[in-house]
Amino acid sequence: MANKSLPFRGGVGVGAADGVLGETSPTPSPSPQGEGGVARDALATAAARLAFSDTPRLDAELLLAHALGIERGALLLDLERAVPAGFADLVERRARHEPVAYITGTRGFWTIDVAVGSGVLVPRADSETLILAARDHFADRAPARVLDLGTGPGTLLLAALDEWPGASGLGVDSSETALRYARSNAENLGLAARAAFVVGDWAEGIDDRFDLVLANPPYIATGEALPAEVAGHEPAGALFAGVDGLDAYRAIVPMLSRLIAPGGAAVIEIGYRQAAAVGAMLAAAGLSVALHHDLGGRDRCLVATP
Repeated sequence: MANKSLPFRGGVGVGAADGVLGETSPTPSPSPQGEGGVARDALATAAARLAFSDTPRLDAELLLAHALGIERGALLLDLERAVPAGFADLVERRARHEPVAYITGTRGFWTIDVAVGSGVLVPRADSETLILAARDHFADRAPARVLDLGTGPGTLLLAALDEWPGASGLGVDSSETALRYARSNAENLGLAARAAFVVGDWAEGIDDRFDLVLANPPYIATGEALPAEVAGHEPAGALFAGVDGLDAYRAIVPMLSRLIAPGGAAVIEIGYRQAAAVGAMLAAAGLSVALHHDLGGRDRCLVATP
């Protein structure tokens, strides 16, 4: 159950199914230039090949920078550089709707980069709303203990620990694959001493209290259509949550009152049409609720306090 604000519900921006439906199949076009071509021409050709994407030019730039082993910014400063032959293969993988982050093996989130791959949900930028909401809640103080339910590759927990250097935390996920990524990401970011990860069913068996509880659970209805790059590649267990998309909240919400320390908060991602339903669950559990929007103005997370 990984992090997943998708370009539909939080994708490089939205949440699953919130806005990337109805994408079309890629239109055949020439393969990008291989070795001997120049970046400017190869990017234009690749972007045309990836016209099905919401961000074809950005996709092409990220793939070419990866093929060259440089940052995207460095690529854009020199568009006359030679193109490695392997770039064409990367573009063809993307043309088969494989997520860019799976191809490059990494995704930037908040102030960190996390490694991702098959078996974990790709972090989306809209999920950064949870860190913003948590920062607003704590204002001039910092949480000491953080719990991330459905941590996936560790995205939210590690972003929080990077934001608050004095904090430590626990990430829980039912997927061993996701937790392997999470532990590796913690090591690579120099956060392993402050981050622990365990296999679990949400917070079952956890009796500690935490200043900040983060959760980006699956919230897509099982019958909802998703883009090919999501449905065909990312793990269904991190996306779907019953016929109405609310099953994960039904499991998590009753646990929150015993998990949140005095003065703390739970910050929970929601689909953009789920604020009323999840808010009612939280209120029924005796929690106060505040709604936060993502940069696109959509409902994105709820902050619950005792």
